[in-house]
Amino acid sequence: MELVVARPEGLYCPPGDFYIDPWRQVERAVITHGHGDHARTGHSHYLAAAAGEGILRKRLGEDINLLTLEYGEVINHHGVKLSLHPAGHVLGSAQVRLEYKGEVWVASGDYKVEADGTCPPFESVRCHTFITESTFGLPIYKWQPQSEIFADINQWWQNNADNNRTSVLFCYAFGKAQRILSGLNPHIGPILVHGAVEPLNKVYREGGVNLPATQYVSDMQDKSQIGKSIVLAPPSAQGTTWMKRFGDYSDAFASGWMQLRGTRRRRGVDRGFIMSDHADWPGLQAAIQATGAERVFVTHGQVHPMVRWLCEQGLDAQGFVTEYGEEAAEAETGLPETDAPSEAGLSPEATMPPGAEGSAHMNMTKATV
Repeated sequence: MELVVARPEGLYCPPGDFYIDPWRQVERAVITHGHGDHARTGHSHYLAAAAGEGILRKRLGEDINLLTLEYGEVINHHGVKLSLHPAGHVLGSAQVRLEYKGEVWVASGDYKVEADGTCPPFESVRCHTFITESTFGLPIYKWQPQSEIFADINQWWQNNADNNRTSVLFCYAFGKAQRILSGLNPHIGPILVHGAVEPLNKVYREGGVNLPATQYVSDMQDKSQIGKSIVLAPPSAQGTTWMKRFGDYSDAFASGWMQLRGTRRRRGVDRGFIMSDHADWPGLQAAIQATGAERVFVTHGQVHPMVRWLCEQGLDAQGFVTEYGEEAAEAETGLPETDAPSEAGLSPEATMPPGAEGSAHMNMTKATV
């Protein structure tokens, strides 16, 4: 039996009768992390990593029916042993390990392999079949060490502050903003944030992540310091009236897509910082190889190049058509994460392998194995 199949609602586990990051409303959803293309409203029951509870309740509603697991904790649901393991993507991100009748599958969700200090680092999990993303699955994508990127951002901010010019850095409100905050030098000047960013900063702080002090521009007592400030804002703020309060400012965008020639020009910003919360090409290769998997499914991103490379390595590889891919969508359009379109406009029914309809409606309950 296939432990995971693609269905119109999302990735489905037939023996366990639950979905992983479904994009349509289902009875039971295992959620890998809180980005809008993986965590959606309307499911009857949610299961996720305990570290991500605050994020999910903030984004989906305080009253969602949510069961959480600590990393590595095991439950047995309909004979399927399920556990969650760090994905290193954002706070609370997890890989889903499934074991059934001696067969082990791991669904990675989104992940990166470089530890960043704002979430538990990626953990390699051995398996027979690995379901991987491939957002940056081309050899051109190779990230600088995080310390070098932070040094570049702080130097850009310092240069602007020396000229009394506000630094506005566009970045995703959840994950990227907090990662950048963790590397800013607060001695340069005030750190201001957009209203979409600060509530998530609060969740990170409550989760034990050390972030420097932040404030809204409207709360600044000394407005003469705005020119010394750095402002973190989501891409959707670009070009809005909200930006007028900063007067003469320099702007930048932080994304893995800044690696592409022409992306910074299309975004219309002064600087581009190449920073992603997804694995680069070497990171994807290393992560996949570390699983020891003989079969690999690729869910989103550069699916065809990744499948081709995996087959060349002697692995059994193919793609799942999914509706994941928020970073690509927001980088290109400036849409909020929850408005990400499906990958390449494709429908999951197009390549849906057969899978039995689930009928049970039991809640997932903890049962340590």
